[in-house]
Amino acid sequence: MTNTIDSGALQMRASQLIDLALKAGATQADAVVVRGRSRSVSVRLGKVEATESSESDDFSLRVFVDRRVASVSANPGFDLKVLAERAVAMAKASPEDPFASLADPDRLARSYPDLELFDPTDVLTEALTQAALAAEEAALAVPGVTNSSGAGTSAGMGGLVLVTSAGFSGSYMGTRFGRSVSAIAGDGTKMERDYDFDSRLYFADLKDASEIGRTAGEKAVARIGARQMPTQKNVTVVFDPRMARGFAGHIAGAINGASVARKTSFLRDMMDKPILKAGIHVTDDPLVVRGSSSRPFDGEGISGEKLSMIEDGVLRHWFLSTSTARELGLQTNGRGVRGGPAVNPGSTNFAIEPGTVSRADLIRSIGTGFYVTELIGQGVNMITGEYSRGASGFWIENGELAFPVSEVTIASNLKQMFMALTLADDIDRKYGVAAPTLAIEGMTLAGT
Repeated sequence: MTNTIDSGALQMRASQLIDLALKAGATQADAVVVRGRSRSVSVRLGKVEATESSESDDFSLRVFVDRRVASVSANPGFDLKVLAERAVAMAKASPEDPFASLADPDRLARSYPDLELFDPTDVLTEALTQAALAAEEAALAVPGVTNSSGAGTSAGMGGLVLVTSAGFSGSYMGTRFGRSVSAIAGDGTKMERDYDFDSRLYFADLKDASEIGRTAGEKAVARIGARQMPTQKNVTVVFDPRMARGFAGHIAGAINGASVARKTSFLRDMMDKPILKAGIHVTDDPLVVRGSSSRPFDGEGISGEKLSMIEDGVLRHWFLSTSTARELGLQTNGRGVRGGPAVNPGSTNFAIEPGTVSRADLIRSIGTGFYVTELIGQGVNMITGEYSRGASGFWIENGELAFPVSEVTIASNLKQMFMALTLADDIDRKYGVAAPTLAIEGMTLAGT
């Protein structure tokens, strides 16, 4: 993986593709190149299991013939003229889409900031291998750990080159480095598994491999002797930050404009109404310097800005791209995400803003409840809000984590859960979705 980036040639090729599409009869067009470079190593029990390396520059052309739209994709080396003519022919044969078009020219970014998303550090395969081995070795050294599910390390870069017939041309690149390990503790039918990982834009910011391994091992050992609990109602469930990020993802999904337009969100009729407890704020900010999901412009060439998606518990914004916004009678807020040739709205650096109490004080205030460290299954219905997932973690007694729990199910409805949130102050913003430890009152726990 080279640490030299030159997007100029890709922008020139994309511009040529746009010109050919317009000559072939398109009224509008945009071309995007998604660039990727990656290298990864996985090990298990001291031996390298796999070493992988990949490079790609994937071109996509989207053309509009009035309100008819079509998209084609290709790898480098394709014939520009043939691809452009094929796309226009497909568009002419497509049904009309009343909401399809490029972003309005006056919304396009004329300049955009350097968000420091790229780390030029070139991590060689040997260094990735040594880090993976060190992480696994540290996990196996924890007393009580009996096996390993493996460790992995990775280094990669990716980015976007975008050119539109409306006059936008831009590119950006970002890097990503990762380390992970999964440890097994106990023997026979009493084995338990847990993991730890870290992912950063800058290599120097990664947690030490041995620390990741040790944490994974300690987490696995702590789960030995897990019990089932009797079925009970009105349980206060506390979500560990790892699980709280997933819960935040449910909020992000429910306020995605595409889901609202399709009527597949249980919050589709809740704009400007309370959906969380008063005092809770949820933000989304694409312009965080060195932010995990930052981007200087979106997949349509629009620079977004920080938004208070939910303000004092009240829903204020949907995530919107141009076509989704038009379908809803609104204006895009720069949240368009390229997925191949398609553009759909999505979040950037999304965060449930923290509360004012410490994690320890939050747990202490609960007295008795269930602290969740792992969720199983996909039992979330985003149309109705019904929530039911397998879970494991620790039982809370007298305000302390008392003993491990497994093979239970927690259930409620997301509307009710959103209104029953209490937040700790321990948010970690290094991931694209961030949330502190959070407690939800009134859930049902199904066990023995």
